[in-house]
Amino acid sequence: MSVSLKATVMDAEQVRRSLQRIAHEIVERNRGVDGVVIVGIVSKGDVLASRLSAILSTLEHVQEVPFGRLDVTMHRDDLQRRPPDGHRSASEIPPIEGKVVVLVDDVIHHGRTARAAMDALMDFGRPRAIQLAVLVDRGHRELPIRPDYVGKNVPTSDSERIEVLVAEVDGVDQAVIVAG
Repeated sequence: MSVSLKATVMDAEQVRRSLQRIAHEIVERNRGVDGVVIVGIVSKGDVLASRLSAILSTLEHVQEVPFGRLDVTMHRDDLQRRPPDGHRSASEIPPIEGKVVVLVDDVIHHGRTARAAMDALMDFGRPRAIQLAVLVDRGHRELPIRPDYVGKNVPTSDSERIEVLVAEVDGVDQAVIVAG
């Protein structure tokens, strides 16, 4: 399958600014970061969550905002159509009982990954609340899930895909639209 780059929708500076803004919104909504846990959905949401945790720690002058990573593979509702590729990473979740958990993902599309993440999160305890932060919202929701924090809304067609690249994995920070 041939993939072609259609457009860059966020460059490194826009990604950085979006994460800064989301961090400020998290602080505002939760009146600080006491009792807040940041959990990123593997495989790019966890990278963004780690960055958000660091930004929040600096912003609020605390040693550390707890951060974790969540593998939702076995909680997906499309395992029949997308069998696991054999590559599973273990979830690493700090205590979430009674906490506000901010789930972080790179892109929200249908909402199915966010639903799977909420199911997977419940295996680790019962948070007081779950909030959702995404770098890019591309619309086309199939489930009644709406992110609380959005870096950028990017309307796309179903034939297009948004790919978020992060320096830690891809050597560059950007979000691009690709057609396959």
